[in-house]
Amino acid sequence: MRKLFFSFLILPLFVAAQISCAAAQSSTSEGKESTKAATSETTATAEGKQVATLAGGCFWCTEAIFKELRGVERVESGYSGGSVKNPTYEQVSSGTTGHAEVIQITFDPTVVSFKELLEVFFVTHDPTTLDRQGADIGTQYRSAVFYHSKEQKKIAEEVIKDFTAQKLYPNPIVTKLEPFNAFYKAEEYHQNYYERNPEKGYCRIVIEPKVLKFRKQFINKLKKTEQSQ
Repeated sequence: MRKLFFSFLILPLFVAAQISCAAAQSSTSEGKESTKAATSETTATAEGKQVATLAGGCFWCTEAIFKELRGVERVESGYSGGSVKNPTYEQVSSGTTGHAEVIQITFDPTVVSFKELLEVFFVTHDPTTLDRQGADIGTQYRSAVFYHSKEQKKIAEEVIKDFTAQKLYPNPIVTKLEPFNAFYKAEEYHQNYYERNPEKGYCRIVIEPKVLKFRKQFINKLKKTEQSQ
């Protein structure tokens, strides 16, 4: 039954319009400031909160989804996994810095576990396409889990093993497990992009369908404000 449920969920989410996030971001960035926040290497916060760093293609999409998940207290779009300090969007989008577009999630583990975050992560993007999500191609769009501890790495390995055993995907999972090193917050115009720009073409055609499917399939895991809509 669980296999059927995930198969029903995954396939529609993979059928996305072939609109390039890179093109949309390039257009949006014109005339915008490139001020960036300092590097954050926090792996845990006060009051028992934890941090997860995930890469699933365009961070506009992943941010919009995880912001609605109960137990998630903050989601920031940014860059991880590269060799350049304080990279700009233009540098990352060139594919030469080694960074991936990521979201850094601060969550309450007493409400939502890291494993649950990964289950949502794996069914709301395509983890079987190497360095690619839809029309976006390059290492900056790779599927990756930047683990903050040995425990997070172990959980990620177990989730991948479980999903693989259930044969939920037609192709092998290629998500990379990379040790977390640093997180660089993306430029301000990237933050809360879907919420602030619902009328934009990329938001309406690509992000909105993903968010609506997520809400429908994970209704019991949504924040109360979303459940009431």
